[in-house]
Order: sequence, then structure tokens, then C-alpha cells
Amino acid sequence: MKLKLTTLALSAALAVTFTACGGEQPKPETPAVAPGLAGAPMWVLDPTVEGGIAAVGSAQKSPGGLQFQRTEALANARDELARTLSVKVNNMIKNFAQSTGIGDQQTFEKVTQQVSKQVASQTLSGSKQKAIWLNPATGELFVHVVLDPASVQAAAKNATMTSLKNEQALWQQFQAKKADETLDAEIAKLAQ
Repeated sequence: MKLKLTTLALSAALAVTFTACGGEQPKPETPAVAPGLAGAPMWVLDPTVEGGIAAVGSAQKSPGGLQFQRTEALANARDELARTLSVKVNNMIKNFAQSTGIGDQQTFEKVTQQVSKQVASQTLSGSKQKAIWLNPATGELFVHVVLDPASVQAAAKNATMTSLKNEQALWQQFQAKKADETLDAEIAKLAQ
């Protein structure tokens, strides 16, 4: 009985070895996608396009109908495009650590506070819907919006030209310096 099991195990090992060495190689597994997005076009997961800027917007199924859903998805995609082109981020992190007491009576306190605000303001000219997909499982609508390269170049040139001698740009620089000074003052208070 022991000889039969050993022979059977050896035969199985050889069969696996010969199968693995020859013939067709196993296909790599497809990457896992978010639940409910199986069968989605590739642009839903990766909106990039060569030579331009693109984004995906989506909207949940709505009693307002398909047009309402499409308008919301387009707005979300254009919002993402604006953040891609220009986003102003204000961020402040405060850390505080304190140790009191001696020996076994020693305690340690730590507080971390983080505040972040992001604002995007950008005029988008030339953005257009390239594709649309309605998820049959959930009813969620996805739109692929592309900003053509000429519009991207024009926006970059305009941003550069307007910030060179612009009072608003100087005001923004002043506000940034003021925010840095406020942050430095807060850090100095914590160090005392």
C-alpha cells in the first residue's frame, strides 16, 4: 500500500513537472478591478490619452434621468481636469508631544492636527466628451472628457503670461508668505 502511494505521488509530481515544462504557458491573471466595474472600458480605470489631458467623471443613477446624470458626470470630469491643470493647496500640520512625570509615573501625550484645503479655479476651453459608458450592473454613468493639446498649451501660456505682472499674483504671493509666517508662529508657540 505504501509503495502504491509513493508511486502515485511520484507519478503526479512528474506529470506536473512535464506539464509545466512544455506546452502552453499559463496566462497571467487580469488585474483585479473595483467591484461593479468588471467589463468597464479601459479609460474608466485609466483616462490618460497621448498628447492631451483627460479625466473621467461619473454619476450615480438618478431619478432625473440620463441627461441629468450625464451633466453631473461631465461636471465631475471637468472638475478633475481643472485640478489636473492647477490646484492651490493650503496645508498645515501641527504636532505636539509632551512627557511628564518620573520613572514609572511618567506619562506621554501626543497630539497631531492636520488641516488641508484644495481649491481649483481654471477656465477650460476645448474640453469635450470622448466616450461614455453606462454600467449595466449599477446604472452608474461614466464619461471620458479630453482637453486637446492646443488648449493645454494655450492655458499654460496664459497662466505664465498673466502671473508675470499681475496684481493678483502678487497678492497671492503675499498671502502665501503670510500663511508661512502664521505656521512658523504656531510652531514657535509649541516649542516654548
